[in-house]
Amino acid sequence: MTSFSMAPLFRQSIGFDRFNDLFESALRNDANSSFPPYNVEKHGDDQYRIIVAAAGFQESDLELQVERGVLTISGGKRESGENVTYLHQGIAQRAFKLSFRLADHIEVKGAALNNGLLSIDLERIVPEEAKPKRIPIGAAVERPALEG
Repeated sequence: MTSFSMAPLFRQSIGFDRFNDLFESALRNDANSSFPPYNVEKHGDDQYRIIVAAAGFQESDLELQVERGVLTISGGKRESGENVTYLHQGIAQRAFKLSFRLADHIEVKGAALNNGLLSIDLERIVPEEAKPKRIPIGAAVERPALEG
């Protein structure tokens, strides 16, 4: 069984359509999603970091893009101007593409490449209008008359 219906979960939920996409992408067995290796770390309640092992890549070889809530990290193999014959090539410099679906209000704060590790800092910034607010009880509420 490779697919299942998420409809029962959405009967009493509003606005969680993206979870269906999230589950579908998690169930997909994508062989390219394991290269290069990466870590996802949580630092505090609202700070996150993705660390990608980008050995052999330079800053100019890497590209980060956020589009419609998806962070995409891609790296391309650069052409070496040297005439090199590898007797053993253990450092893979093949092209790659990693995608991470970001939750609402997660923003990319910065990225740095140090010692072959690409670190991407993320932060959850919840706007005031999205934060919980207390509704007072007892205020007079004008209700429209019901027809019946």
